[in-house]
Amino acid sequence: MAAQLGGKVTCTLGEVKNRADFIIYWGGNPADCHPLHFSRYTLIPKGKHVPEGRKGRTMVLVDVRETPSAKHADILLQIKPGKDFEVITTLRALVKNQPVDAARAAETGLTLEQLQDFADRMKNARFGVLFFGMGLSMTRGKHMNSAAALALVAELNAYTKFVSMPMRGHGNVTGADVVMRWTTGFPFGVSMSRGYPRFNPGEFSTIDLLVRGDNDATLVLGADPGATMPQPAIDHLARTPTIVLDPKVTHTSRLARVHITTATTGISAPGTVYRMDEIPLPLKPILESPYPTDEEVMHRILEKVKEKPAWTPAAYKEVPCA
Repeated sequence: MAAQLGGKVTCTLGEVKNRADFIIYWGGNPADCHPLHFSRYTLIPKGKHVPEGRKGRTMVLVDVRETPSAKHADILLQIKPGKDFEVITTLRALVKNQPVDAARAAETGLTLEQLQDFADRMKNARFGVLFFGMGLSMTRGKHMNSAAALALVAELNAYTKFVSMPMRGHGNVTGADVVMRWTTGFPFGVSMSRGYPRFNPGEFSTIDLLVRGDNDATLVLGADPGATMPQPAIDHLARTPTIVLDPKVTHTSRLARVHITTATTGISAPGTVYRMDEIPLPLKPILESPYPTDEEVMHRILEKVKEKPAWTPAAYKEVPCA
């Protein structure tokens, strides 16, 4: 949704590897959540335009606490919880050489001198990249935080080359967003209840639906919300019929009414996975599996759904008019 408000300046991870000399991680902990990110794409590898590798790159970590990623950073900026939006808007002002009150800047947990140095480093970079995680996008402000970060990156391009990229979650979450975009025009939070796509994050987003208890059944495909979502959402999954398609036992499958074991994509089933930079990667099976693929199961479910009269409960009987 943030990208829809003002667009997104981005690139591929290959470009980051070959060009980026200034790398920001904001609200993310790649050392734990994306352990190969440093060695494969950002800090360690030698790139075409960064031949010295780690020595030619500067990493800044922005977070509310010191995480395991901090030991890899050249600069740690520890801000107050819930102050991401204020920090970003202050940086936007400093990048444009606008006056900023030192007392107001201090409310973010950083001094005006720290923020000014950060802004100057971004403007003086040859190729900068901002990776942002759920610590930015899912805290107070949510998509407005992300929108402000994307706007900051866009404005930096008046001085240098700067790009941004979200640190996506586990599984093929990027692929789900990409497919939703080219089939409905929207990335997530889409309702098809009226026969056409309606986009309204907060109303139709998965977490919000489950927390409010709006749905009376859930089909989970390639995800484990029972391990990552808030407890009220997990409680609702346990109370209502939940169907899980997954190759293995998960937190969600343990509370589901039905667990259908499927073949593992990329090992026993073909498929396509999207990298966090939205590059599609085809997967080929290397082992046989006695279990059906996710696609086969979904097709069989769809065939059964089509056999039932649309929106007609089994116990419903039409009463003839007098």
